[in-house]
Amino acid sequence: MGMAAEAQFHVLAVDDSIIDRKLIESLLKTSSYQVTTVDSGSKALEFLGLMEDEQRNSSPPSVSSDFHQELEVNLIITDYCMPGMTGYDLLKKIKESSSLKDIPVVIMSSENVPSRISRCLEEGAEEFFLKPVKLSDVKKLKPHLMKGKSREQQLQSHQEQEQPQQQKLQSQQEEESLELEAEQEESVKLESQQLNNKRKAMEEGLSPERTRPRYGTGLTMV
Repeated sequence: MGMAAEAQFHVLAVDDSIIDRKLIESLLKTSSYQVTTVDSGSKALEFLGLMEDEQRNSSPPSVSSDFHQELEVNLIITDYCMPGMTGYDLLKKIKESSSLKDIPVVIMSSENVPSRISRCLEEGAEEFFLKPVKLSDVKKLKPHLMKGKSREQQLQSHQEQEQPQQQKLQSQQEEESLELEAEQEESVKLESQQLNNKRKAMEEGLSPERTRPRYGTGLTMV
């Protein structure tokens, strides 16, 4: 427990075989990783938050973990041959997810089938391990974990850099909006004043004093 608590990385291990699941969990904990194990691809999707509602309600989850599900997953290692959803199907769903596609995925299999290995690597798997998985295999995970962590830090740094720019842009837009409103208000005032002046001029032009005819007061002498 102490070793797992000090771990930097959290690995989700997926295998329908309890023996293989216990083995990979032991190897990962020996390498100081935090580990969550599940027994199927659907349980993995549920843990990751990708499982569909009807699947989620069909059966209670079977998840073994020293930590809550809110813990971020840094790497997924999954068996290839599993009933229902294969490791390849799980890999595809993860890579199709906009929020999870950057999580490194490693495939395990007891069968050395070149076409299967190529297909998984082409779909985005980082490694393909042959069972039984050994400690030397687990040591190969570290570079992929570091790469994923680096990608995450770069994204976070990029977001932090973008935030002040977005705030500045928003401030400029607000200022421009206020200026436009002031200009529109001034334009309305000017137009209103011009209309009032025209109305006043028309009223003065039609007043009785202006329209009454003027007659001469002088008399014509005969």
